[in-house]
Amino acid sequence: MTSDALHSSHARHPADPVVVAALAIAVVAAATLAGAWFFQLVLDIRPCPLCLEQRYAYYLAVPLGLLVAFAASRGAPRPVALAGFAVLLLAALANAWLGGYHAGVEWQFWQGPTDCSGPLADLGSAGTLLQRLDTVKVIRCDEVQWRFLGLSLAGYNVLISLVMATIAMLGIVSAKRAAA
Repeated sequence: MTSDALHSSHARHPADPVVVAALAIAVVAAATLAGAWFFQLVLDIRPCPLCLEQRYAYYLAVPLGLLVAFAASRGAPRPVALAGFAVLLLAALANAWLGGYHAGVEWQFWQGPTDCSGPLADLGSAGTLLQRLDTVKVIRCDEVQWRFLGLSLAGYNVLISLVMATIAMLGIVSAKRAAA
């Protein structure tokens, strides 16, 4: 087969938009996790408990996005893709909400969880206080460690999660069109 025949063959069979959407979600989630690990391991910007919770949606999105893409590429029934995209959409929207909540805690709009914001309580006896302070490093949820263009990492999480939710919606629309 000549290279012209190969190119014209690809032009006649465009990529399945369901597969593309699922792969895009997996790639965005993987890149976001890689970025989070880079900030943590290379730049030594340690995550607070809310930051760690925001990673859960990405840990779900990578394998589920790949699974939906694989199933769709193998001709699985479109309700399978619809269900996968629905879960991805809900996870992304919940994560956008969590990121918004975290950003609000950082901006002092509302109180955050007691385990990572607010006053310290129950420091124990005075004799063990210095020993405990040497061993415990509390990363506060209400203190921003890094900002770029006015947004913290929690703010960027909101934007990335909304992009993933939009891609999931496009996947749902594409799967519905393919089923019709």
